[in-house]
Amino acid sequence: MNAFGAYPVATIVTIIAVVLIELLWLRTGVFRSVQYWVAMTIMLSFQVAVDGWLTKLSDPIVIYNPNTSLGLRFPWDIPVEDFGFGFAMLTITIVVWKALGRRAEPQEANDD
Repeated sequence: MNAFGAYPVATIVTIIAVVLIELLWLRTGVFRSVQYWVAMTIMLSFQVAVDGWLTKLSDPIVIYNPNTSLGLRFPWDIPVEDFGFGFAMLTITIVVWKALGRRAEPQEANDD
């Protein structure tokens, strides 16, 4: 287990950065949205299936360097850091999408 490996540190820093971007800068309110949590549930279900297949230790397609990760794998041999990556990737995508949409709304109203 390497808590200070590149992958765990990058995952934690990315999660914190995404949450701070939402809460302190863009403030889209995504964490209070039911649609966001439904999207996270859908993403998680597919991530478990696909990531479980790609990283299974019995016949891996994707191989992680054990020196750069925690070494914790759950479920089906999925590195736990992958869930943080999925959270950060989907969350920043939704937050930016909502923020850009919010900025575009006044422009569309002026076009009428």
